[in-house]
This record gives sequence, C-alpha cells and structure tokens, in this order.
Amino acid sequence: MAPMLYPAGTTTNSRGHLEIEGCDTVELASEFGTPAYLFAVGEMRSRARAYRSAFADRTDDFEVLFASKALPVTAAYRLFAEEGLSVDVASGGELTMALAAGYDPARIYMHGNNKTDAELRLADRSGVGHLIVDSFDEIERCERVLERNQDVLIRVTPGIRPSTHTYIQTGQLDSKFGFGLEDGSAATAVARILDSPRLNLVGLHFHIGSQIFEIESFRLAVQALARLRGDWCCIVNLGGGLGIPYESGDRPPPIEQYVALKVGAAREFFGERVRILIEPGRSLVGTAGVTIYTVGTIKEIPGLRTYLAVDGGMSDNLRPMLYDATYEAVIADRPDAPAERRVTVAGSHCESGDILIRDVALADPQIGDTLLIPATGAYGHSLANNYNGMPRPPVIFCEDGEARVVVERETWDDLLARDA
Repeated sequence: MAPMLYPAGTTTNSRGHLEIEGCDTVELASEFGTPAYLFAVGEMRSRARAYRSAFADRTDDFEVLFASKALPVTAAYRLFAEEGLSVDVASGGELTMALAAGYDPARIYMHGNNKTDAELRLADRSGVGHLIVDSFDEIERCERVLERNQDVLIRVTPGIRPSTHTYIQTGQLDSKFGFGLEDGSAATAVARILDSPRLNLVGLHFHIGSQIFEIESFRLAVQALARLRGDWCCIVNLGGGLGIPYESGDRPPPIEQYVALKVGAAREFFGERVRILIEPGRSLVGTAGVTIYTVGTIKEIPGLRTYLAVDGGMSDNLRPMLYDATYEAVIADRPDAPAERRVTVAGSHCESGDILIRDVALADPQIGDTLLIPATGAYGHSLANNYNGMPRPPVIFCEDGEARVVVERETWDDLLARDA
C-alpha cells in the first residue's frame, strides 16, 4: 500500500484484510455488496479541522466552505456543518440537501453559470446568504426574480491557466464561467451591480481549476483579481483547487502551505480588512473515500494483456473516461502480499473504453476477491450514473469500527420508479 493514498489509520488486521476506521473492507463487501463507496469519517473531520486551524493561525476573518459538488450527500453536509464549515452549492438540488442537513442559510454560497428562475426563487425563499453572479443575463434574472435584497459576489476569470487537465481549468478567459478580466467584462459587471436596486455587491470570486499542485498560480490569480478591488469589496473568495494524491508518486502541497499562500496573497493585494474564503472539496473528501468491487472475470491475452473485470466501472467512477484520471488498486483480501501480476482493471459496461486502471500490479488476483481503489472520495458518487441500467452504489460511512449506510444502494426496481 501507498500510505498517502489511504485514510489515516488504514491498516492490515489480524485476518490479513485491509481495514479502514476499524472496519474490515472484505467483510463490508460481503455485508453490503459491491460496488460500494466507503468513507473514513475521521479523515473527513481531520481535513476540515486542518483547514480551519491553518486559517486560524494566520487570520481571524475567514470562512472555509465545503465545495459540495465533490460529495453531495446529506450526511456529508451535516458532518462539515458540525465541523464549522460553510458550504457552496451549485444547483437547486445541492441547496436542497444542504438545507435538509441543517445548514444555516446565511452560511450558504450559491454558484452556477446558468441558475434557473426556480433555483433563484428557492435561494430567495431560503434566505441564502450569498449568490455568486456569473453573467450579465443572471444579473437581470436576479433583479426580475428575487423579492429581497441579496448580497452577491461576482465570479471573475482572471486569465490564469494552471497546470492541470484542460477539462478542469476554469480561470482562463475562454471559459463558460464568470466575467473576464482581460476583456473588461468584469469591470463592467462591477459597475452594473453597484447600480442595482436589488443586488448588493460585497466581494469577488475566482476558481481557476482543480487538482492543482503548482500553487503559485493562485498568487498570480489574486494579484490579477486585485485590479477590481474597491471600497465595496469586503470578501474575496479564492476558490478551491488543491490537488490530492491519486498515485503513490503524487506529492501535493500540504494544506498549511496552500492556505498560507492564499492568505498571504490576499493580505498583500487586498489588505487586512477583507474576509478570506476558500472552497475545498476534493481535498476534504478525496482520500477519505475508497471504492470496493468484486473481481468477476480474468481474461488473459497471451503476450498482450490481462483484463481483470469488476462489477462496476464507468457508472460509479466516470473520471478515468472524462479526463484520463489515474488510480492505483489493491486486493483488500491480502494487501501486504507481493503485487506481482500486472493487469488492466476493466468495468462491466458495454464500452471498450470502460477501463478503470491500465496496467496495475496486484497480488495474484482471483475471482471473488475484493478489489479496492483508494482516493475515490471526490466525484465518484456525484458523477455516478445508470449507464447500462446499473443501479448506483451505496455510500457507507465508517467510524470507530462501525459502518453505517448513509445513501442506500439503488435496486433494479428503483430504475423503474420514475417511469410514467
């Protein structure tokens, strides 16, 4: 095992099985079935506390927001609310879950590049604290739909392109998100909202991308954003973006270094009077989650490749197909055995591209083994789908040796539930 990829405290138990938060993952596979998403609750809490501690060491005017698109599960919203985090939502559905989990509406920040009238009305009725305005059309829509005065931030694309996959770069001028800095639309948006009878401009927001290791790009983005600052600006929301390890060679910066850079840049370019916000998602839940599967078929093509097929794939982890995301894996039945057989882990969907991992070394895999892929806590559940009529997996929280289902497994009958 590569320790960085697994939740803290992951170990091999007396039966020789991989154990997370005191829960035997092979036994969980037997009890709850596979595929299944497992989460180490202690890891999620410790990551939240690390962010809050890193900020508290440097400023007393901050908010850490759970970027809930990474894991839109009511139990996760509730957990991070308990840990003192605010939350960002990007749809009416995420807003509904945050409210159901007990979030104070004042601590909810609502994103979205195409908020509908219905979503804006829900935000308005619920008393959402802040909207992040994304377009001139949205400004007009807010003024038409909202019945109360609303604090807003504007989303700015600062023209910074970080070193990450193009599909998760969001800070360049050519983006569907926000107002461009380079073309002057951001400055125009500031002037437009300052004249609005309904919208109260209180700050600026950017998010330049995710899964970022080279964090100097964040400082450049803050510097660029500061061209818009004015007396009205009391909040700077510096987005998320901190990467996590998906393979044993990955070395993302620690939370403390990431927070120190963002706080330092905000103080340098905006001064001492602004509240600093960040929106971690992946780095809160990514390494806290693992996915377990059952090995069903092993197909050896002599001299070419061995395919190991599991009972999931692109319906429970779309990231490898979306942007070539890479992972490692382990046979949970014998995690400490020598990994000497190289295989390609394939899903069970009717697509040649349904490949979870190419060329990974495993410990003599056998049909019926529990295959575990670490670092799947972010976006696995939220991107899950019903391709090929696959029911979506359950979400199981593990804590102090106890496992509890927080999202039930879908059934075949559930697939018929919305048929008219």
